[in-house]
Amino acid sequence: MTERQMAEVFPPGDILKEELEARGWTQTDLAEIIGKSARLVNEVIAGKRAVTPDTARALADAFGTSAQFWMNLESAYQLSRLKTDASPVTRRARLYSLFPVKEMIRRGWVSASESLDVVEAQFCNFFGLDNLDAAPQFNRFAARRTHYTETEQSPMLTAWLFRARQIAQGVGVGKFSDNTADTAICQLKTLMSNPEDIRHVPRVLADAGIRFVLVEPFPGMKLDGVCFWLDMNSPVVAMTLRFDRIDNFWFVLMHELRHVANKDGQNGEAIIDENLGAENSGTGEKPEYERVADSEAAEAIIPATVFNDFALRVRPLYSEVRISGFAARIGVHPGIVVGQLHNRKEVPFAHYRKLLVKVKEHLVGNALTDGWGHHAPMI
Repeated sequence: MTERQMAEVFPPGDILKEELEARGWTQTDLAEIIGKSARLVNEVIAGKRAVTPDTARALADAFGTSAQFWMNLESAYQLSRLKTDASPVTRRARLYSLFPVKEMIRRGWVSASESLDVVEAQFCNFFGLDNLDAAPQFNRFAARRTHYTETEQSPMLTAWLFRARQIAQGVGVGKFSDNTADTAICQLKTLMSNPEDIRHVPRVLADAGIRFVLVEPFPGMKLDGVCFWLDMNSPVVAMTLRFDRIDNFWFVLMHELRHVANKDGQNGEAIIDENLGAENSGTGEKPEYERVADSEAAEAIIPATVFNDFALRVRPLYSEVRISGFAARIGVHPGIVVGQLHNRKEVPFAHYRKLLVKVKEHLVGNALTDGWGHHAPMI
């Protein structure tokens, strides 16, 4: 008999049984040959008894092999009987590499459990996965303001996008059509002068067939807003309120609504807008659809001809009184004018910041919200 390297791990008893059959020996014959009990031979063949060094030496003498051969078979078999799944440490490491585990548990998106099987099943359910062999992907492709592909989605961004889509499915809306986004933009312009009127934004968008949701950003995220579609007739605008300022809110919202009106992402892409704050609006290489959305959003808030006329008349003698007077005349809040002045670098960013009032308190709770103390239902 020659020693063999097994491609699969078998109990020594399987090999022993084959050798008996090849020689036409019975278990009793082998027991008599090696001077062991028939019960020992039977239990080794059945895998109920381990091969000891003493038995390995006897088998080696009987079959012309080394004792080490039988001991190696036994060791390999015993190791194979241990749990073949990844170790708990490996499984936890995989979870933490794929998902922002602590943040998702903290927010109640998944529940903490002492059972790794339960935790893994929850993550699979949240992301719609059959298993955790591959990282989840949001939609077919995600287009950012710069040329990133979806494979570069961070775990935080991916989790945020999935949660936004999840809660968006629970928003009741009217019928969306080709002109409802433009109609909604016109209606929203009447809400720009008073911060408290922002609470009406979700209703206006819902009437236009546009789902609007708020999801608190994870720490360190630079995400401002996203436009994606549940289907060809179901646009979604999701925002983070990363900058709690009236100027930033209106620009991000109008920017995302221009994506909706222009049907950006209707083919299955998710338009991910990062660094839309006034201080960052000039950074990064922008695709054409982003430049268009920037321009159209600014135009919807304050038409360029109107703003340029104001700047030509006042520059460089800007003042709070002049800014407030101009804002009242065109029907917007003074903070929105300040945001435009900052963005155009007409005045330093440190000037007139007290006019950049907060808006989160007027919006959170009036829109379907996940974060800031509000927990949207898990679907």
